[in-house]
Amino acid sequence: MPRIPTPDGSAAPPRQVIGYVLKMYPRFSETFIVSEILAREAAGEEIVIFSLRPSTDARFHPELARVKAPVIHVPRGSTSAKLWAQLGLAAASPSLREGMQRSLPELLAAGHDDAQQAVALAHAAQQAGVTHLHAHFASIATTVARLAGQIGGLPYSFTAHAKDIFHEDVDEQELESKLAQAHHAITISGYNLDHLRSRFPAATTRLHLVRNGLELSRFPYAPTRGTLPAADSADPQGPVRLLGIGRLVEKKGFRLLIDAVSRLRAQGLEVQADIAGDGPLKDELQHQIDDAGLQGWVRLLGPCTQQEVRELLGSHDVFVAPFVIGSDGNADGLPTVLLEAMARGIRCVAAEVTAVGEVVRSGETGWLVPSGDLDALTQAVAEAAAEAVAADPARVSVLDAARAMIEHSFDSALQARRLQALIQDPHAPASQDRFAKVQVSA
Repeated sequence: MPRIPTPDGSAAPPRQVIGYVLKMYPRFSETFIVSEILAREAAGEEIVIFSLRPSTDARFHPELARVKAPVIHVPRGSTSAKLWAQLGLAAASPSLREGMQRSLPELLAAGHDDAQQAVALAHAAQQAGVTHLHAHFASIATTVARLAGQIGGLPYSFTAHAKDIFHEDVDEQELESKLAQAHHAITISGYNLDHLRSRFPAATTRLHLVRNGLELSRFPYAPTRGTLPAADSADPQGPVRLLGIGRLVEKKGFRLLIDAVSRLRAQGLEVQADIAGDGPLKDELQHQIDDAGLQGWVRLLGPCTQQEVRELLGSHDVFVAPFVIGSDGNADGLPTVLLEAMARGIRCVAAEVTAVGEVVRSGETGWLVPSGDLDALTQAVAEAAAEAVAADPARVSVLDAARAMIEHSFDSALQARRLQALIQDPHAPASQDRFAKVQVSA
């Protein structure tokens, strides 16, 4: 890449344009991607977003309006005429023509949809001056980014999260190839890092840990400090308010939260729960609530924006994340909303799957229980609820420690610098320590 002379005669660094390749943008549930893009733009990086599918979400977070990056929707060839037109458009570029010839075996082996979108992405990236492709999730987005990188002569990288690693449908050979051929790869937890390095030892020499970041200014620390939140100040004897947030899918374990509320109320503890989110289990969970006679005590709120999530975290007593491993092998990696809850200053009870134990540690930063253990979950929620209503300032140390940990290890500005360093050097020691537990300095 040619360097541009500066006024003093020295060569300026080459212009970098990072192409974010996403299966769907925007996506209501993927706020961590928006936070990452905002942080990288704030750090001075130039971003272009490529969306492989049109968004199907009905609601959007207001933070999207702050993203400066243009969004390019990569066309899909629904007819042979459109496919040939796309190939002809790309072939007009000598470098892309050579790239397609060089990549022909891989294009023929790929699904026609992925192959066609890879050609279209390579062309769109060239038009936008992209110098590096970065995908989120090691599935479709990385498949297309990898092929487009081969065609366009661009390095690619990707971030692996959870479903793209643990789901039973993951193609082992394909994932290994993606790791081996990437300029660098990223994953979001020490658990994932060790898991992938153990599973693919020869292909993970450029795999790094960079945790999802939070824009901390949007999550001001407001611990309840042993008193009920202001919203309930008129009714200090009111029920303890529990909160669950996430898609209504099996791995979130919300059935257990409903069961825990039923048990706690049977024990005489006045609790109620709000569950925010949408998903395929909505009707099933509502039936469970109805069958248990918990109408009025457990509410399904539907999907919430980031602003609404912040308000919920500031108006409830205990955040409950009863994660389970799904019957299809799928499990949460390290859900952003759990980090947001810890940043905000609400007591957190979480079940241990994958990397959750890296951040939630009983007696230090929250309450960690075995996944699927309703007895342990109910007991932990009862303890957290008791602390929430007790006037004991010493017990706020758990909240202080959780906030300190988030500031230390999940600041999106720090994570953006780590990601930028890896673009410059795929072996950069800028990523987070693979062995270190998330540090607590409070």
